[in-house]
This record gives sequence, structure tokens and C-alpha cells, in this order.
Amino acid sequence: MMHGALEGFDFSKRPFLVIWETTRACDLACIHCRASAEPNPMPDELGHDEALRLIKEVREMGTPIIIFSGGDPLKRQDLPELIRYAKSLGLRTGAIPAVTPALTPDRIKNLKNFGLDQIAFSLDAARAEEHDAFRRTEGVFNRTLESVRLANEMGLAVQINSLINVHNLERMDELIHLIEGLGIVFWEVFFLVPVGRGTELPLINASKFEEAFSKIYALSKRASFIIKITEAPHYRRYYFEQEMMREGLDPRSVRDSDVDLPNYMKRVQGPKGSIGRAPQGVNSGKGFIFISYRGEVFPSGFLPLSAGSIREASLIDIYQNAPILKKLRDSSLLKGRCGVCPYRNICGGSRSRAYAMTGDCLDEDLCCAYQPPV
Repeated sequence: MMHGALEGFDFSKRPFLVIWETTRACDLACIHCRASAEPNPMPDELGHDEALRLIKEVREMGTPIIIFSGGDPLKRQDLPELIRYAKSLGLRTGAIPAVTPALTPDRIKNLKNFGLDQIAFSLDAARAEEHDAFRRTEGVFNRTLESVRLANEMGLAVQINSLINVHNLERMDELIHLIEGLGIVFWEVFFLVPVGRGTELPLINASKFEEAFSKIYALSKRASFIIKITEAPHYRRYYFEQEMMREGLDPRSVRDSDVDLPNYMKRVQGPKGSIGRAPQGVNSGKGFIFISYRGEVFPSGFLPLSAGSIREASLIDIYQNAPILKKLRDSSLLKGRCGVCPYRNICGGSRSRAYAMTGDCLDEDLCCAYQPPV
């Protein structure tokens, strides 16, 4: 799914991406886990027929991509069949399995054979001892690199997910160097939202976000893969500013009329080859939704404000009409610096972090260093 094919994509009508938490079950106990996953499936997770109906509704809504997440989606025995069904409807599919002994070469091959388009693995450090400590599981670093190698050999597109925070910011260059050599098509960079087990971790400050952004921007100019930033939409502001300076313009002079979506999107076209680049900047409930293991619809997995349940209403009705989602899509309702920021329509701040830190999902993102012009 490339930008040219998706011009005019209306985020008020349909999201570009749906992530479904297929199960809470997972054998890892990662330090930052949003869900505080448990080893065994919950008794109220969506059944097989409910899962098929969900996938069908995603397709009927006009959304092009569904991601099978967790927990560990391999804990669902029907995962290959669900992928095959999604593919039969024309959806692009991704999966984020936990790297445990259950992720065998045969399981990876099976996922590809059933039609999986892209597989994602987590890497949070370039050193085994650091990554394993973060994932609380010895040997997971080496198994991850082996899984990446196997997926590449099988011709299955690989995505790497990395959390950037205090544990690895100072060694981010090492991580980038490792990732550049893995033959991936997509790097998704997460920034911590203090929810779940993540509330126990310290959070980098706004200036440290800018330091990370500078490294990501430099990488974007040479990378052969797509880079996506999650829960730090102010990277879009940083990117726009850097592009302006490359053109000899002063970003301090930016006003609302200078920052529109077409102007932004023409600057971010880059490498192709993954399951898709969004046609515009997504945010919680705005081009993106998260569906829990029991069918609750949330603006994001990091923003625990339910918009409804697919067990009680259709997915398209929830996405288009739920008050919380309509509110999040209206940038005029944003408060504080986000409310007066000229970048609010391409950024909007992390609504999840605003909620986690202030209790108000419309408040300003306290991890953004930008001061809007008066």
C-alpha cells in the first residue's frame, strides 16, 4: 500500500491500520509490557468465529492492514487460519510473535505459507545481556537474530520493533548499526508510555526525545527501510523542521498555514517494500485503532479509554461514531501547547502519554520540547 494509491484516505471514515491483541497469553515478562501479559489465555478472549467476524469487519470498513499482536499471537492455535482468511479478503497482514522456544523455523515457515506479509521482532539493545535483561529472558537476543535470519531466507518481510528509553538511549547508535545490517523492510520505534509494567520505568525528558529524533532523522536519510515512530508524533514536527533547514528556511517562522498534510507528506516519501506507509500521520483513534483480546476497541493499546465492544456493535459504527474517537480526531479540542501548535494537524502529540501523565487525553504532551510561536 503506497501513498499514491491512498490519497484522499479519510481517517474519519476508516483507519489505515488495525492492531488486534489476539490474546494476552505470553511466556515473556518484559519490563515495559503494556498488558502485563500472563502465561495462559484469558477465558473471555475472542473465540474463533468472533475472530473471523472481526477480520471481515476490518475489510468491510476499508482498512487495508491488520496486525495480529498479543501477548504472543502464537498462543492462538488458529492464528494461521486467521491469517489465511484475512489474506483471502485482500487484507495485508502482519504478526508480532514473542521470541520464545515456540517460535520454531517450522512455525515461521507456516505463517509465511498461510499468507503472512510481514513478521515483527523486538530488539531493544545491540548487546545480548542488555536485551535479555529488558525482556527478562536469557537467550532471547540470539533467538531473535536467528529468527530474523530465517525469515529473510524464507522471503518473509521482517520488521524490527524497538523501545527507546533511558535503558538504551545512550547506546542508540549501536542499536541502529545492528538494525541496519539485518535486511529489514520496516523499523518501528516506540517511545515509552507509562502504562502497565511501564509505570515502573523512568521516562526520558523532552530534550532527550530531541536527541533520539536527531539520530532517527539521520538514519532516515540513508536507510533502505521505512521508519515509523510510535507514541512520539512530535517527530513529525522535528522532521519538518529539519527539512525546512535543508532548504534554507527558518522553522521558527512557521505558522499554521505553512504546515499542511500534503506539504508534510511530500517530504516523507522514501523506501518502499513493507506492508504499507500511512498516507498521513496517524494518532490514537485517528487512522489507527487497537482491539483487545476480548473485543474492546481502544484508540491505542496505550490509551485505556474504551470506545465500545465489537461484541455489542459493529466495528465501523464504533470507529466512526464513538464519542472518544471523534473527540481525538478533532485537533481543535487539544489543550495547552498542543492546542496552539502549528503542527497539531500532522502531530497532535501523544494522546496516550498525555492521558497517562495528566489524566486528560486532550492535554499537551509533556515530552515535547517545542514551544509554539506566540
